[in-house]
Amino acid sequence: MQKFGEFVCKHKRIILIIMLILLIPSIIGMKATRINYDILVYLPDDIETIQGENILSEDFNMGAFSIILLEDMETKDILKLEDEIKQVDNVAKVISGADVLGTSIPVEMLPDEVKDELYKDNTTVMLVTFKEAISSDATMNTVQHLRDITDKHCKISGMTATLLDTRDLSNSEVAIYVVIAVVLCLIVLEIALDSYVAPILLLANIGIAILYNMGTNIFLGEISYITKAISAVLQLGVTMDFAIFLYHSYQAELKNTTDRNQAMSIAISKTFTSVLGSSLTTIAGFLALCSMNLTLGKDIGIVMAKGVLFGVISVVTILPSLILMFDKAIQKTKHKELLPKFTTISEFNIKHYKAIIVIFLIALPIALYGYNNTKVYYKLDSSLPETLDSISANNTLKDKFGLVSQEMILINKDTPNDEINEMLDKIEELDGVDFTLSYSKLSELGIPEEMLPEDLLSIFQSDKYQMILINSKYEIATDELNNQIAKINEIVKQYDSNAKVVGEGPLMKDLVEISDHDFNSVNIVSIGIIFVIMMFVLKSISLPVLLVIAIEFAIFINMGIPYYTNTTIPFIASIVIGTIQLGATIDYAILITTKYIQNRKDGKDKKQAVSEALGTSINSIIVSGLCFFGATFGVGAYSKIEMIGSLCTLMSRGAIISVIVVITVLPAFLMIFDKLVCKTTIGMREVKN
Repeated sequence: MQKFGEFVCKHKRIILIIMLILLIPSIIGMKATRINYDILVYLPDDIETIQGENILSEDFNMGAFSIILLEDMETKDILKLEDEIKQVDNVAKVISGADVLGTSIPVEMLPDEVKDELYKDNTTVMLVTFKEAISSDATMNTVQHLRDITDKHCKISGMTATLLDTRDLSNSEVAIYVVIAVVLCLIVLEIALDSYVAPILLLANIGIAILYNMGTNIFLGEISYITKAISAVLQLGVTMDFAIFLYHSYQAELKNTTDRNQAMSIAISKTFTSVLGSSLTTIAGFLALCSMNLTLGKDIGIVMAKGVLFGVISVVTILPSLILMFDKAIQKTKHKELLPKFTTISEFNIKHYKAIIVIFLIALPIALYGYNNTKVYYKLDSSLPETLDSISANNTLKDKFGLVSQEMILINKDTPNDEINEMLDKIEELDGVDFTLSYSKLSELGIPEEMLPEDLLSIFQSDKYQMILINSKYEIATDELNNQIAKINEIVKQYDSNAKVVGEGPLMKDLVEISDHDFNSVNIVSIGIIFVIMMFVLKSISLPVLLVIAIEFAIFINMGIPYYTNTTIPFIASIVIGTIQLGATIDYAILITTKYIQNRKDGKDKKQAVSEALGTSINSIIVSGLCFFGATFGVGAYSKIEMIGSLCTLMSRGAIISVIVVITVLPAFLMIFDKLVCKTTIGMREVKN
């Protein structure tokens, strides 16, 4: 690496020119990368509900649908609006009560059962189906167009409308996330470093790495809006310590030589050697997310692993070039470091390590209980402000018409009507089922078939399937609805083993079940991968166990706090936060541990070895933790999208908790288990106890 460092120093101007040129395709790639706003598309393709969604799209020409609420509109105006909507691209069918009535039949002539479902408080509903999928650009643009052509008397509900509002809200906030993260990190660095210019260079370097990372996402085709929202601030938080290490190493080498290029080449060599192990554990932590069945984990994992890799590359190429080019400015703006040395804390922790172990043993079961009992929510629109148009429309639909959750049964077209009606009788007896509607039941409502529009009839039948609509009184993603769907599925399979129960409710039920599995599997995978890497890095069997226990304890505290504060967190946070916190903060523990190993090999006793390891590491750990905290805390406090806010709040709090645990509990572990560590670590067997 020494020769590589010399090469970087010699060609620093060329490196910076290449860096600037590469920013152009990166920005183009970032702009061209599609952003997906629908988490449900990350469900596995082979599950029955996704197969059912494909049938809806291919056989019924129904990729998605929206229900439009029409307030204080006459029948003739509704029919006129229908005709206008039918002309919009991607609209498949448009149906309302006005299709049955026309302009001459009064509402009063409808059967009470139909009238009560279609008209409430001068409000009626219009069903619009779309050819393409819920989250496709075409469908989202179509819903936006419908909003443009309708007036204040109309509200558009449905998943696509919710995703559209999510997109608009997310796009309005993402740039602000970055600004907040940069400002808070800059404040931390200005306090922690000894130059006013150096923090700007460090942030510029990471900003360039972030642009490279976001630009190369184009090769993935698309990323989720969650990944887009958190990846920049997360990359800033987890790779800043690499940059700080290079800067400190360079400043230290300047005390030994006046040749700045030589000092930097040595600093590059030392930095690469030091951050290699820690970056591997961080990358491994993120890649562990790829083991999730919900492929959102793969989305976040690949982008963030790639981000850490770009962070390492930029720290040993771009940052040295920037520092050397602006070295005069750095030297002119030198100032005394404002951050204290924390020697008192270090000495206190070593002196009272037995008390710390006692506190750990008391706190562990409390934290673990909270961790296992923290409540999560799965209903995606719960993370959005109530003031959004789509949320308002969904609430009105639920309050006025009782349309809380709609499911669809896709059953063989040739199933006899008497079997269909028998099946529906059983379904309607289930608790929480409001009503069912099928082709066979239309005539029972007293409406002659010739009065029904062709669009309405075609909804219920295709060449292979007939569709049955079910309305439930239960909220989506609740235990009540999930149990109800399981019972409906059981009844339906008695009449057609290939029938499918589809819709948002069944999709969310699958999401709950898959997420519960992912919660356990992804944590096991991340611990396993990081454990193996640490075995090679630390050349020990016992140390990886101690380090993982320390960070997992910090994770238990972080994820247990919502239980004790009676806070419900989004399901995705419960899955990914543990892995992110483990991968991002295990570096703090590795830093202390490697210094402790070297001190013991140098002949120092355990107390002196641990004390010096903690004393020389504590500042770096606190600065790194504060940068991680600063990069995520502001976003968590600002974001109006509760899912993003919760993720960032948990990450920021997790960073601080990990710092506290690493500088208190880990040194105590090393003191207590020193004899075991010496016996189970290569190169330490001859160390005297």
